[in-house]
Amino acid sequence: MTHTLHRSGTRESLSGDFVFLFMPAFGINNIDSGPKIRRFFEIALRHNPVNIGNAFYGSMSLMGLQNVLDNIGKDGGCVHAVFSNEEDAFQMLQEVKEADLGLSLVISGIFDRVKELCQRAGIQRHAVTYSLGIWGKTEKLPPEEVLDVITMCGHGMISANRVYSAIEDVRASRKSAEDAAKDLCQQCDCGVFNPVRAAKLLSAMAEKH
Repeated sequence: MTHTLHRSGTRESLSGDFVFLFMPAFGINNIDSGPKIRRFFEIALRHNPVNIGNAFYGSMSLMGLQNVLDNIGKDGGCVHAVFSNEEDAFQMLQEVKEADLGLSLVISGIFDRVKELCQRAGIQRHAVTYSLGIWGKTEKLPPEEVLDVITMCGHGMISANRVYSAIEDVRASRKSAEDAAKDLCQQCDCGVFNPVRAAKLLSAMAEKH
């Protein structure tokens, strides 16, 4: 189970959204895993990530890249790297495979695209996890286009009202879509939010309404 599982959106929008979650199994191989986590980040930074983060410390958009790198625990933790380009995601996966770091890797994205990335890299997927959607009083949810933004923060730290405010800022030319997306990105502590995709979504909503 992963908090990046429930991202919503069209196939076109999600085709620019790949999240790598990397972590040890606590009590099994987490002791002294910090250097492996840092190596994962070093590899990620060679492949144009749009966000990286440490679930126990914060994201690069909030804490700064160097602070994220400098605050990796001795015994590791759960970390993330986000890519907005499929080829970058493939190059990242291939290099992580070659590094053979020995920790668990989960990739969130469109199923057939992730499957192809694994096949190209010569990897047999261990498992596939599906989201069954949202159940309950769904009429109380914000519109789907707003959910597409807020579901990029798996811990629910970005509210619908903040998205509405960002849309208004873009529409009124107070902020660019990119800057508004960066502001939202800072609310996502663990670094799984995709600001590049968010900027495209905000721009489309600002033009529409």
